[in-house]
Amino acid sequence: MTSTEGRRVPLAYKNEAFLDSDDARPLRILAEYLQPLYAFERERICGTVVFFGSARLRSDGPLGRYYDAARELARLVTEWSKELSSDICHCVVCSGGGGGIMEAANRGAADAGGPSIGLNIGLPHEQRPNLYISPGLSFEFHYFFMRKLWFAHLARALIVFPGGFGTLDELMEILTLMQTEKIERRIPVVLFGPDYWNEVVDFEALVRHGTIDRSDLALFSFADDPQAALAILKSGIAPHTETDTPAIAHSRTA
Repeated sequence: MTSTEGRRVPLAYKNEAFLDSDDARPLRILAEYLQPLYAFERERICGTVVFFGSARLRSDGPLGRYYDAARELARLVTEWSKELSSDICHCVVCSGGGGGIMEAANRGAADAGGPSIGLNIGLPHEQRPNLYISPGLSFEFHYFFMRKLWFAHLARALIVFPGGFGTLDELMEILTLMQTEKIERRIPVVLFGPDYWNEVVDFEALVRHGTIDRSDLALFSFADDPQAALAILKSGIAPHTETDTPAIAHSRTA
């Protein structure tokens, strides 16, 4: 604190009124980049397997098999990652931090005794972080675009379970980055539940109408079983090197 005519005035970086103002928005945005970066460096996390899917799916609901499958797949991914040698970038399970498929992913990692990340976000209908995220790896975002940056930044693979608007938004964001080569390394994308995905998104119609190339369909694969999905990940995740940079660290130039 500094003193002005006998009054104690808070330092700018401790002044809550200023930090919550429009003028300080760039600082808040930067903080949502730097806080996770600090935590990931502290925990030596250099790669993630990201799970997307609906917050509304429950184990005892009509689509409960997807909850159970996400939990099982996250357990398998974590067990496989723990078996990798110490000089290889391990794949830490990462979710959106809420309920449903997100909870199932963090829970599966916990079942295997491994760490997992939760990138939560404040919403009008409050989304609370689930109980299975590892201590020190639960983050609360205000800005959707910063949250999505961290989904992509360290991603080495993506598993997309049935979901709604948010899941579709996240999936299309990653596919667009891959299609436009803004993500430099190979990232396998697995759409879990082909019956759901082929009904919800008519991928063949996009090709037929000429809005995507047929080759763009190779950007993702389908799986309907945790073991099959794990096999796709194992064969598709790019090897880690000492010079690896975050997936979207560089833009392509002509």
